[in-house]
Amino acid sequence: MSTLILIPGLLNDHRLWTHQARGLADQAKVLVMTQTEDDSFAAMAARVLAAAPATFALAGLSMGGYVAMEIMRRAPQRVERLALLDTTARPDTPEQSQRRLDAIAIAQAGGFDKIMPTMLPLLVHPDHLGLERIGGLAKDMARAIGPESFVRQQNAIRHRPDSRPSLSQVRCPTLVVVGADDSLTPPDRAQEMAGLIPGAKLVTIEDCGHLSAIEQPQAVTALLSYWLQD
Repeated sequence: MSTLILIPGLLNDHRLWTHQARGLADQAKVLVMTQTEDDSFAAMAARVLAAAPATFALAGLSMGGYVAMEIMRRAPQRVERLALLDTTARPDTPEQSQRRLDAIAIAQAGGFDKIMPTMLPLLVHPDHLGLERIGGLAKDMARAIGPESFVRQQNAIRHRPDSRPSLSQVRCPTLVVVGADDSLTPPDRAQEMAGLIPGAKLVTIEDCGHLSAIEQPQAVTALLSYWLQD
């Protein structure tokens, strides 16, 4: 049985992938690797590669997608298949980077608890904001990650490279997934990545924002199941 490594996004822990980890357990040995200890994607990728078997399937959502693309640059021969969910290959714009710096300042000044309530409307479909299994879970995961890890993650994201030039080198079966209503990394970003990766398959999930793994868990698990069999 092959290994599937799942990487969560900013302020997400292993619970982001609960449905997928359970639903895919008969197809792969599932490892969820939360990235909270490093402030660069080079270090995050190195940590995953050090803990991973010789070859594995790899899926990342949002920030997890940034880690996955760094892994593809460093050790493409070890990745059997790749899934990029609700992410982008583009670097931050100056405006996005400044917003991250502002959020870091708020967290370091003791205002971390104010951050997720303001971020949440950008993360999930409007219909999902009040649902405990989605909005409530997102807030719980953020509290578990905490302000120090949040600062490290934001600094890593702020300094991430442009991944577009390296995507044409991807040679493994690749799935690109995006929520139709993802406002942070919208469908045109997914289309761009799928167009740059040879043979990539693109799927858009309706009634879904940025956190597809918990907003439409059955759909994401089904997509990853087909991808593992492909």
